[in-house]
Amino acid sequence: MLEKNQINNLYKAGLALLIIISLAIVVKTAFPWKSRGMMGGLDMPNTIVLSGHGEVSAVPDIANVSFNIKKDGKTVKEAQDAVAVVERASLDFLKSSAVEEKDIKTMNASFNPKYEYQYETKIMMPCNEWGCPPRPGKNVISGYEAYESITVKVRKTDDVGKIMQGLGGLGVTDLNGPNFAIDDEDGLKAEARKMAIEEAKEKAEVLAKDLGVRLGKIISFSEGGDYGGPIYYGKEMMAEGMGGDSSPAEIPKGENTITSDVTIVYEIK
Repeated sequence: MLEKNQINNLYKAGLALLIIISLAIVVKTAFPWKSRGMMGGLDMPNTIVLSGHGEVSAVPDIANVSFNIKKDGKTVKEAQDAVAVVERASLDFLKSSAVEEKDIKTMNASFNPKYEYQYETKIMMPCNEWGCPPRPGKNVISGYEAYESITVKVRKTDDVGKIMQGLGGLGVTDLNGPNFAIDDEDGLKAEARKMAIEEAKEKAEVLAKDLGVRLGKIISFSEGGDYGGPIYYGKEMMAEGMGGDSSPAEIPKGENTITSDVTIVYEIK
């Protein structure tokens, strides 16, 4: 027969086991854990992630050109008047080339003083073993430089070489371009996005069929993309196109490519 101490020990062990079981039941009832997992108290659905790519190519229909006008003068007015002469000639030429006024924009107009260092005396201080001391003097304003920056959108892209040649002969500086682009880029972007979404949806349907599951709602969507880089007017073309009465260089436009890359997360059932 069991001794009294052994009975007491068995009783205590059974009581402890009963307490543990009771606590486990309370915890499970208060904090139910789903088989699908929890995060912040929300069930995390099963998902698949698919990507799609779409691209549309088109011939550029506009060419962007920019140039500066810089002139010096003894006064601000003299410098600005000199800029105005070149500006007026440039605008008249652009309008005669069928460039609309709305497509010509002044980006910046400013003037800056020009300085030169003037010595206060013509007498040179004697030199010593450590060198010659600097002659005293100061910076004084010697004149002014006026500056204007203009951008032009050329819609008749076949005329851009002739237009740049004409501008180069009017005294403008820093003639840059053309940067070929597509005027209605948003429309092509929407078309490329639609293609990318269709590709992602087709991939999702095939994968769901292979896995033996059904597609649910879309959990998230993201998009990225880019377009083909601009084509610039080469230095050789500029030199050839601006030499006296020579014909303007023919500038190839090529194609610009608009792309869209999408990522779609589907819930699966």
